[in-house]
Amino acid sequence: MGNTSFTTPWDTGSQTYRRLLLTGMALIGVGVLLAIVGAVAQMLPVSWAALSLIGAGLVVHVCAQVIRFRDARRRERARTQR
Repeated sequence: MGNTSFTTPWDTGSQTYRRLLLTGMALIGVGVLLAIVGAVAQMLPVSWAALSLIGAGLVVHVCAQVIRFRDARRRERARTQR
């Protein structure tokens, strides 16, 4: 089986990455819950607010991925300069 030292992005990610990732996931989750409430209660403003939260959550999540890739590039650059 060989090498079992598997690391996850969470293990190697910076504090900023972790915070952005969790914030994005929370915004998406709240947005989904609001979308369900808005649909069941037939309240269009709640549904639009939910859509906004989901969109904001996706933007924050993508920002977290950009931070993750930036950090990985820095780690790789530092590793190759040794």
